[in-house]
Amino acid sequence: MARRAAQSVNRLISIPAHFSKCLRPRSVTYMPRPGDGAPRPVTLIPGDGIGPLVTGAVEQVMEAMHAPVYFEKFTVHGDMKSFPDQVMESIKKNKVCLKGGLATPMGGGVSSLNLQLRRELDLYASLVHCFNLPGLTTRHQNVDIVVIRENTEGEYAGLEHEVVPGVVESLKVITKFCSERIAQYAFEYAYLNNRKKVTAVHKANIMKLADGLFLESCREVAEKYPGIEYNEIIVDNCCMQLVSKPEQFDVMVTPNLYGNLVANTAAGIAGGTGVMPGGNVGADHAVFEQGASAGNVGNERIIHSKKANPVALLLSSAMMLRHLQFPSFADRLECAVKQVIAEGNHLTKDLGGSSTTQEVVDAVIEALE
Repeated sequence: MARRAAQSVNRLISIPAHFSKCLRPRSVTYMPRPGDGAPRPVTLIPGDGIGPLVTGAVEQVMEAMHAPVYFEKFTVHGDMKSFPDQVMESIKKNKVCLKGGLATPMGGGVSSLNLQLRRELDLYASLVHCFNLPGLTTRHQNVDIVVIRENTEGEYAGLEHEVVPGVVESLKVITKFCSERIAQYAFEYAYLNNRKKVTAVHKANIMKLADGLFLESCREVAEKYPGIEYNEIIVDNCCMQLVSKPEQFDVMVTPNLYGNLVANTAAGIAGGTGVMPGGNVGADHAVFEQGASAGNVGNERIIHSKKANPVALLLSSAMMLRHLQFPSFADRLECAVKQVIAEGNHLTKDLGGSSTTQEVVDAVIEALE
C-alpha cells in the first residue's frame, strides 16, 4: 500500500504544471437536469483498416472511466453501396455516432459512404480542432486552429457525370442558404468558445460568383457579431501563411474542398493527423471521428503491428461527451490523454515512439485513475 501511494505521489509530482488544473476539483460544478445521468446510446461504426483498433481503444477507455454511454455497434465497410437500413435507423434514433475511418474506393464511380452519411443526416458542418499538444515537438508553437467547413455542397458534393465518352463534368454548386448557415455556425462557435477571430477562406478572385456568394454570406453574418474580428484570405495564400505563421489563425470557415485541404495542412503543422479530433454536426445529428484525413486507414503494416494511434479518436470521443452534456467525463478523458502525451513514455510511431495501440490505451486508463 505504501509503495503504491509513493508511486502515485511520484506520478503527480512529475506531471507538468499545465495539468495541475486537471487535478483540482471544480469550483463551479455542472448542474444537470434530473435524468441527465442516464446512460446514452451511441451508434458505433468501427469501419475499415485501423478503425476497429482505435474504436476498440475508445470502448476500453469509456468502460474504465464508467462513462454514461453504451454503444450499438454495426459492421460497415467502405466498399458497400450504401449504409444498411438498421445502421441509419440507429443513428437517427440515437442522434450521436462515433466511427472509425471508412475506406473510399478510388475512381470507378463508387459513391463515398462518408458523403452519403453527411447528405442523409444533413451534417452540414465539419469541425477539426488543430492544436499543439504539450510533449510533442513541432516546428510551430501556439497553434490552436479550428477549421469549420461546409460539408454538403461545393466540389465535394460529388455531382459528376460523363457528358460524352472521355469528357467528365464536375459541378461546383454554392448556395446562399448553405453559405449562411455555415457562417452562422462558425460565428456561433467562436462566440460560445470565447474565440476572437473568424477567417473566411475563398478563391473569389477567380470563382467570382460561387466563392463571391460564400464571402457575401460570411460578411452579412459577421455584422451580427461585432465583438469578433472578421477577415478573409485567398486559399493559396492561406496555405502559405499556415506553414509559415499558423499562430495568426483562430477559427477558419471554408467551403467544402478548401476546408479539407486546410484542415489537413493545419493538422500536419500541429502534430499530425493521428492526434487531431473532429466531428460532423447538423441540426439533429452528430458524427464524431478522427478530425483530419484517415489516409492511413488501410495501412497493412500498422494494422498487422497493431500500432495505430488512438489519440485522435479518444479526443474526438471527449468532444462527443461534451456534446452529450457530460463535461466532467470529457475533462477527465482529455486530461488523461494529454498527460500520456506529455510524459512521452507511450507514443505510437507517428509521434516518435514505438508503442502499440493497447499500450497507449493502458497508459490512458492508468492516467484516469
